Amino acid sequence: MSWGTELWDQFDNLEKHTQWGIDVLEKYIKFVKERTEIELSYAKQLRNLSKKYQPKKNSKEEEEYRYTSTRAFLATLNEMNDYAGQHEVISENMTSLITGELTRYVQELKQERKSHFHDGRKAQQHIETCWKQLEASKRRFERDCKEADRAQQYFEKMDADINVTKADVEKARQQAQLRHQMAEDSKAEYSSTLQKFNSEQHDHYYTHIPNIFQKIQEMEERRIVRIGESMKTFAEVDRQVIPIIGKCLDEITKAAESIDHKNDSQLVIEAFKSGFEPPGDIDFEDFTQPMKRTVSESSLSNSRGDGKSEPKFGGKSKGKLWPFIKKNKLMSLLTSPHQPPPPPPASASPSAVPNGPQSPKQQKEPLSHRFNEFMTSKPKIHCFRSLKRGGAGPEDFSNLPPEQRRKKLQQKVDELNRDIQKEMDQRDALTKMKDVYIKNPQMGDAASVDHRLAELGQNIEKLRIEVQKFEGWLAEVEGRLPMRTEQARRQSGLYEAQNTSAVNSCAQDRESPDGSYTEEQSQETEMKVPATDFDDEFDDEEPLPTIGTCKALYTFEGQNEGTISVAEGEMLYVIEEDKGDGWTRIRRNEDEEGYVPTSYVEVYLDKNAKDVQITPENL
Repeated sequence: MSWGTELWDQFDNLEKHTQWGIDVLEKYIKFVKERTEIELSYAKQLRNLSKKYQPKKNSKEEEEYRYTSTRAFLATLNEMNDYAGQHEVISENMTSLITGELTRYVQELKQERKSHFHDGRKAQQHIETCWKQLEASKRRFERDCKEADRAQQYFEKMDADINVTKADVEKARQQAQLRHQMAEDSKAEYSSTLQKFNSEQHDHYYTHIPNIFQKIQEMEERRIVRIGESMKTFAEVDRQVIPIIGKCLDEITKAAESIDHKNDSQLVIEAFKSGFEPPGDIDFEDFTQPMKRTVSESSLSNSRGDGKSEPKFGGKSKGKLWPFIKKNKLMSLLTSPHQPPPPPPASASPSAVPNGPQSPKQQKEPLSHRFNEFMTSKPKIHCFRSLKRGGAGPEDFSNLPPEQRRKKLQQKVDELNRDIQKEMDQRDALTKMKDVYIKNPQMGDAASVDHRLAELGQNIEKLRIEVQKFEGWLAEVEGRLPMRTEQARRQSGLYEAQNTSAVNSCAQDRESPDGSYTEEQSQETEMKVPATDFDDEFDDEEPLPTIGTCKALYTFEGQNEGTISVAEGEMLYVIEEDKGDGWTRIRRNEDEEGYVPTSYVEVYLDKNAKDVQITPENL
């Protein structure tokens, strides 16, 4: 089956068909190119997706990836990054093995096709030329025969006419002979041309055209084979990355199977365990007979002041609990504004600098403090002011609960030990270098490393001192963590540290307006829970005593809960001075009290007086 024999007369159709084959090949190249673009775009989107959900460096998100579930998610993100890389490999291989190769092959194919059809046209032109020569020779032979026949007829006519001279007859005879000779010559030429044409035509249709068409057929078959091979390569490129993609998926499955819910639950305990014991039971206080209430040993309160008179409550009991009767007012007293104090309108004060205190500290009455916990159902972590406000915190981490403090100290000890080991490795390396210099002076001066060795020795000694210091604090905390007695467990409800000055800053609790906890180094004023008579409702807590007066320098609109509005020039009572957080607690009358920015008032303290009265002299 050959195109040369079967399609000897289909030159134009073969030309169209081969052009169509090249168009198909170019279409396939375009298809593969668009596939590579899709793979690249998909890989880019996968990488962006993986990057989007990667934890930010030095952020809180990094701490969250200690849990097995989040670590599995991180492993999934990393595997998706590798998964995207395999799609990039697909794109690169298809570009190099298919698109690039086929593009070059198409150019070669076009050149080969052009050459073959040029040879075919040349052969057709040659046979057409031979045909034209044959036709010309044939017409000339035909013309000469007709002229010879007319010349013969003219001679015979002249020869039969008696009136014509002999000379005219001879001339007509010679002319007839000449024409006959010319006809014979044309006949011979026509015969020769015909034989030549037949030979050329035979060669054309049985030799030249079949050879050319055979080459065209082979060219077309190579194109078909090449596009088939490219399609196989298209599938093979995908198949080559399937094992790696499968491995990525296996790793994702493995990461998912590594999730340990028990371990994550334990990590939550380690992250948030405070180390405090649960508070003990509240003792029953009998109000059936008039008596003075005193704070029992296991009560949840601290005294506010020693030797103060204890106000009494009168009336009949209706069986209502005091903390829940006036809950709204109680909550308003136990909470403060959740914002730092604003700077004064005219000039900034020390309390209004950007790095200054953030919020006031408000003294908690112990019993109300306890019931406030029950009503808000929010766990209170002791001494977290510096952490919540973004401060650095003390070096010994005494602002943290015991268990968290122990973890931080242990981390610090481990970090210092690693630094010591690093310094010792450097010292050992320099010592070996010095020995080499001593044995081979030409390699270097041994004295040149003495200074660095001395520095390393000093650094190691400093680090060891630091380790001893933190290990001492760690031992102190670890000695305080075991189980306490029942009495100590009850007192733990007050969040008091009872042993050393290292945690003295956490001994008494205050809550600042932003919800964080603050600590006091000095002993706070104690309050005794007063004995009561019965009434329809219990009265409010004993008001704090005044410790001085103040004059408002500016108008302040107390819009947040726990603050109080004051007018410029107004005189008020001071019941709690600024504890370093930029707020002062004042009272206008028995029912109105709250916090104002310290920079907004001018305070006149009278620490010797328990109750100061505002008189015209104060004004």
